[in-house]
Amino acid sequence: MIRVGSVFLLTMLAITGCAQKNNQHNPAPVNSLLWKIEGNGLQKPSWLYGTIHMLCRDDAMLSDSMKKVISSSDQVYFELDMDNLFEMLGAMSKLKMRDDTTLRDLLTEAEYERVKKYFEENNSMLPFSVLETYKPIMASSLLSQGEMPCEGATSMEQVIMSEAKENGKKIKGLETMSQQAGFLDSIPYKYQAAELLKYVDSSGNDKGEDKMMNELMDAYRKQDLGKLESLMVDSEAGMSSYADILLYRRNANWVEQLKTLMKEKSLLIAVGAGHLPGEKGVISLLKKAGYKVTPVENKRSSVRTI
Repeated sequence: MIRVGSVFLLTMLAITGCAQKNNQHNPAPVNSLLWKIEGNGLQKPSWLYGTIHMLCRDDAMLSDSMKKVISSSDQVYFELDMDNLFEMLGAMSKLKMRDDTTLRDLLTEAEYERVKKYFEENNSMLPFSVLETYKPIMASSLLSQGEMPCEGATSMEQVIMSEAKENGKKIKGLETMSQQAGFLDSIPYKYQAAELLKYVDSSGNDKGEDKMMNELMDAYRKQDLGKLESLMVDSEAGMSSYADILLYRRNANWVEQLKTLMKEKSLLIAVGAGHLPGEKGVISLLKKAGYKVTPVENKRSSVRTI
């Protein structure tokens, strides 16, 4: 089973999701995270890139092709406007559970104590006294990030934003933090807490999870969207019931926005890699809307394998 926190890594900052199953009319994409969007009346091409929320710093490199895209684009769109200080400062407050709910309300006393002890012993990025008021899926994601096989970690969003700002590009967002927090509220808190408890109870014993996590990270390094999709499609992942709200509707909403945004400007749209493949993925939806979407060679100077 892929833990919720592991899936989180491929779907951006504050949201989790799952990928769609392959369809015989929608073959697995070729190995690239960078795609060119043109046609359908566009005056300039735009570009689509699949990001990952957390990876080892040595793997967070931009190809020459990607640097050229950033340099030539008019604007850069992430899922959130990461250059909006007020938006980002308000992020944590948006991730608190509603109605003053805490983790203690969602677990038995014994379960709560197990989770508390685990966080206290594993040096979480946030103190448990603060974290227990936030949506449990956030705690799961922090644990996954703590398992990265390296000391220095970063996000592709941060790397892209740094390059974009060096090139004087304006940063925009397809969604607000309030919207993303609302998506997380669609997953019952009790379910989120149960997933967090599973994570804690299986820690150190789930060799299959470690192997799958390594496979997922390696597939991202190799830019293999088809492999990423197959790894994320897991009947036990627990997200299938929420896929429409967390993934499909968002993909469709982004494409509707892009129809207007891309008309006169060349954009780089950088969203979680889990949103790209599949029949209801962004690549397929753009094609169905009449755009020509083609992969672009995106080789980096070094690709580390497991």
